[in-house]
Amino acid sequence: MQHGPAVRRRKLGAELRALRTGAGLTSGEAARLVGWHQSKVSRIETGASGVKPADVRLLLDAYGVQDARLRELLLVLAGSDEGGGRHHWWHAYRGVLPPTYRDFISLESQASAMRTLETSVVPGLLQTPEYARAVTRAAVGGLDDDADERLEALVAVRLARQDVLRVDPPLELSAVLDEAVLRREIGGPEVMARQLGRLVEAARLPQVRLQVLPFAAGEHVGITGPFVIFSFSRTSDLDVVVLDHLTSSLYLERKEDLQAYTEAFNALRIHALSPEESMDYIAALAGGA
Repeated sequence: MQHGPAVRRRKLGAELRALRTGAGLTSGEAARLVGWHQSKVSRIETGASGVKPADVRLLLDAYGVQDARLRELLLVLAGSDEGGGRHHWWHAYRGVLPPTYRDFISLESQASAMRTLETSVVPGLLQTPEYARAVTRAAVGGLDDDADERLEALVAVRLARQDVLRVDPPLELSAVLDEAVLRREIGGPEVMARQLGRLVEAARLPQVRLQVLPFAAGEHVGITGPFVIFSFSRTSDLDVVVLDHLTSSLYLERKEDLQAYTEAFNALRIHALSPEESMDYIAALAGGA
């Protein structure tokens, strides 16, 4: 948690508090079970201080939490490097990835569903290698002396992230794409044609829902910028909205924010083309129609 955003500390603390009360324990009783002072439990639950994965494991054991996926999720939120498969691969890129990007990937790897509005580029989970390289070059090119090496590492990370759509169970992705995403020629005509073809393929996957928001829809609630909503099957209290900026990301956790962005996304889906119409529209663009 040293580099994690405060939202993760608070969400982790809130979930641990709910599990403690569900176990019928006071904070003092929980502290005695694990050999701590009561104030340490309170600081963890309020998000006032970070907590080591080993301490989270002690608390989960004390509360009798047996759900393996919930335990793993909470341990990841605490910064655990343990676990296999897709959940921790990004640690190999610690020297390249900013802390906020690592946090985004860790949430993405554990989420059960992702809803996103994209206004400029294709979602990272659906980008071809060539398209990803062009987008990343535009974002990081010239920022440091090792730009080429950093570029390739960031492209590799973006492609590795796409495994969340192929695991069992896969991440459920629902994306609304502004028409500008499809019209902006990134990487040249051939790269863009292959990218549009990739979107058509992705739209056929049962875990992916794509909708195009045409220019004809006029002004809309998402005109101020893109956003992502992560949802978790085990507990909605961990749901979070992410607003991405050039050098940082903003995490919104308040229920009012979650409700506002959920309602905004639902409104965008209503104004967008249906998934079937969207697939036909993208296919037509890919075919040069």
